Amino acid sequence: MKTKKMILHVVLWGAFFCGAMNLLIPEWSDATVDHSLYAALLKKYVQNGVADYRGFKNEEAKLDRYLKVLEKTATKDLFRNERFAFYINAYNAWTIKLILGGYPGIKSIKDLGSIFKSPWKKKVARIDGGIITLDHIEHDILRPGFKEPRVHFVLNCASKGCPPLRSEPYQADILERQLDEMTRAFINDSRRNRLEGRTLYVSKIFKWFSEDFNNDVVGFFLKYAWKDLKEQLEDNKSEIKVKYLDYDWSFNDK
Repeated sequence: MKTKKMILHVVLWGAFFCGAMNLLIPEWSDATVDHSLYAALLKKYVQNGVADYRGFKNEEAKLDRYLKVLEKTATKDLFRNERFAFYINAYNAWTIKLILGGYPGIKSIKDLGSIFKSPWKKKVARIDGGIITLDHIEHDILRPGFKEPRVHFVLNCASKGCPPLRSEPYQADILERQLDEMTRAFINDSRRNRLEGRTLYVSKIFKWFSEDFNNDVVGFFLKYAWKDLKEQLEDNKSEIKVKYLDYDWSFNDK
């Protein structure tokens, strides 16, 4: 009898927990986030993935107003894609804010770290009444919460080795298209990845987050590669060896 009661207790708590978790990401909600301030800044100061941090610095007050919009947003009220877009934009916008804290006296985001703490481990992002790190957004919210490998091609760490910063915010209603475009653009950019004979040279992103790509870089490339690259990969896929390129941490600025 005691065992049955314990099982019932566990089941009830499990049901409650699952219900609570479902409440965290509602299937549908009319709650939205106003990204217009950020949109104006991106349109003005990002061209072809190149950021004008001097321009951002001149309008830092506008960026601060946008960050205040994010700070006041209750993420629990956002449905899945709205929340997904929120955190992508939050990561990228707070990265810009972090850079501006040292600009123009630094040459890389890594200059903002120290021997004991990387810049991604600094508590900078004000969200849901707390202050969290960029690492927390990426590794504790986005990656486990959405399980979408294409997220790696929309997060920008202010470096040339990163996927380029898009000159518009991510939006829930077009997020699927944006994710797809950024992934295909990165995969097919010969400055970032290239096939030489039967060796596929790729960004270290694919090494750092190999589990997100099911430990199958070639398979992921086959899904998003275009034309000649796709054909060459298909013809030689069983013989392709993967090698990782050095990562360029210098600024993605003019």
